[in-house]
Amino acid sequence: MARFLICSFALVLLYPSGIDMYLVGLPRIAQDLGASEAQLHIAFSVYLAGMAAAMLFAGRIADKSGRKPVAIFGTVVFLLASLLCSQAQGSGHFLAGRFIQGIGAGSCYVVAFAVLRDTLDDRRRAKVLSLLNGITCIIPVLAPVIGHLIMLKFPWQSLFYTMSGMGALVGLLSIFVLRETRPTSVPHAAKQQNIVPESLLNRFFLSRIVMTTLSVTAILTYVNVSPVLMMEVMGFDRGTYSMTMALMALVSMVVSFSTPFALTLFKPRTLMLTSQALFFSAGVLLSLSTSQTVTMLGLGLICAGFSAGFGVAMSQALGPFTLRAGVASSVLGIAQVCGSSLWIWLAAIIGLSAMNMLIGILIACSIVSIVLIMVTSPARAAQRYEETPVESRS
Repeated sequence: MARFLICSFALVLLYPSGIDMYLVGLPRIAQDLGASEAQLHIAFSVYLAGMAAAMLFAGRIADKSGRKPVAIFGTVVFLLASLLCSQAQGSGHFLAGRFIQGIGAGSCYVVAFAVLRDTLDDRRRAKVLSLLNGITCIIPVLAPVIGHLIMLKFPWQSLFYTMSGMGALVGLLSIFVLRETRPTSVPHAAKQQNIVPESLLNRFFLSRIVMTTLSVTAILTYVNVSPVLMMEVMGFDRGTYSMTMALMALVSMVVSFSTPFALTLFKPRTLMLTSQALFFSAGVLLSLSTSQTVTMLGLGLICAGFSAGFGVAMSQALGPFTLRAGVASSVLGIAQVCGSSLWIWLAAIIGLSAMNMLIGILIACSIVSIVLIMVTSPARAAQRYEETPVESRS
């Protein structure tokens, strides 16, 4: 069991590392490539676009050919794309490398969730995904620090050499440690009932797509607008901003690591309702805020709310799927990436301020999600399909 957890965590961590590690070197990259920082800031969107493109095919291939081949493919692509970025001579070359890097990270992301679905039951999966949230929160804090330390001695290309090294390490784990987990047969209960239990159009799965997409949109909107809110509106300098973001990441980590314990005391439904109540409270506090203290409390509630409920909701979303866990993971990933990007783009087109953009998604997310939690419940069938034969080849 430990091998699957280690490999899944490693596969997921490529995604945030690819986003956060290079940011500290962005001014130097822009200078060397003859581009403005504003032009290279779209590298974030290009990276997400690559992830979304990979998710279109990675899940289906993982369900047909296995999790392990897709994991190996993703790590190799991430490694090579990182080297491509390091050799960039112009902004177009660099952005192409970032898109391909996103393809590698997206493939690994899909496989990681599929492996966890294959190997863990509902209860343990919810706990592990909550822990994964906590570990993922460490990356936005550590990656820029590591990037800064690297750039004290080496040029910006070394940031991408480091990412390629990470890709190589995760690739070795995928080759020598990860074992195939793809189910090899249709669950016996499904055969007996002569039904197709794994439809992507069932009401419960669709409700969890909406909930997780709104939650990811809320947290990414917070990340996107935080520099404006803290440095322009609240007047923080870069050092204070960095310390504040580290503090918020600590809040997320504490709540994420506490969630597995909370699941032994409370039902998953209770935690998800608590999560949305925290989002709603954050939206209200931010809309009524007249001081920095109240604003900071609202931002802290956002981090706590996301960490308390997202892992549980993702676990429930994947619960009904065995043979199509890869496709389900892809659909969730695509919805989350595209939904969050669409909201940020629309809000910018409409001309919403940073604060109103954040308040709007928090209130919408909490109201819609609470309604969905109240009117939908986990499919009973999912519990019968937990134990399914899997491939044991290494």
